[in-house]
Amino acid sequence: MKTTALLLLACTVSALAQHPQLPTGPNADLGGALLMPATDDWNRDVSKDEVDPLSDAIIASIGAETGLHEDFGVVWKGQPGGIPYYVVSGDQPKVPIAFEYADESDPGPYPIPPDAHIEGGPQSEGDRHVLVLDKDNWKLYEIYRAFPLFGGKAWNAYSGSVFDLKVPKPRPAGWTSADAAGLPILPGLARYDEICGTKKLTHALRFTVKKSRRAYVPPATHFASPHKDENLPPMGMRVRLKADFDTSKFTGAAKVILEGLKTHGMILADNGGDWFISGAPDDRWNHEELLPIRKVKGKDLEVVKMGSVTTR
Repeated sequence: MKTTALLLLACTVSALAQHPQLPTGPNADLGGALLMPATDDWNRDVSKDEVDPLSDAIIASIGAETGLHEDFGVVWKGQPGGIPYYVVSGDQPKVPIAFEYADESDPGPYPIPPDAHIEGGPQSEGDRHVLVLDKDNWKLYEIYRAFPLFGGKAWNAYSGSVFDLKVPKPRPAGWTSADAAGLPILPGLARYDEICGTKKLTHALRFTVKKSRRAYVPPATHFASPHKDENLPPMGMRVRLKADFDTSKFTGAAKVILEGLKTHGMILADNGGDWFISGAPDDRWNHEELLPIRKVKGKDLEVVKMGSVTTR
């Protein structure tokens, strides 16, 4: 028991020591930092996993001829496309938050800066996610449908969650997070510092579909659909790019993403556009380098064998 505790402490200290110089601010460059432990499910190599028996039917339900779509890297309605985040230090003042779904939310206060960027911009009518990474304590604070009060001295939100990235734990069964599947958002975003910095994607990406199943599979803990058809995708489902898909004609950011999808795949986390891949805003994205991933169709993907399916 003592040995296990010492190993855990050593891992925690090591994780913190790896990122002492991270800058703070909106969409701050994370220098290719791996947000979750290497052993976490987000970072798992699934290239050798079995294919799920329902793979073809589920892929067809989403769209076998529908292409992947980068939901980031371009200005949309005057706002940078993607889900923004904010890096703060451990002494960032915490502010109170009132949650619509308090019974499934981690209570505040949260260390949200008054100028925190809201997904879609201040006037957005969409998901309005706000993500805050505490770089000193390596904790992630995420809220959904966030509205600032009194100049950001307090916030209203639908739901919120706190993740200790050093020793992450799943949400309680049936609980949502700031995302429909009950998962953290930031660890699943495509980030410029990885895709175009280290030029290596070492984790699964977050993606959405228009129509999901009233079910979830690990690592998800929550569903967001009334549909019970088993050929629809449950939250938490992971797909990967088929091993024989030829990526040799792709270059730059597109190739890095596609090679990452062969190894780590992408995890269904919310309802949205079909095969929409989530990423973080960054002024350095070259959208033309991302567009080629649209040539990849649903039929080029396969569903990784799923664990136990929860339907209620």
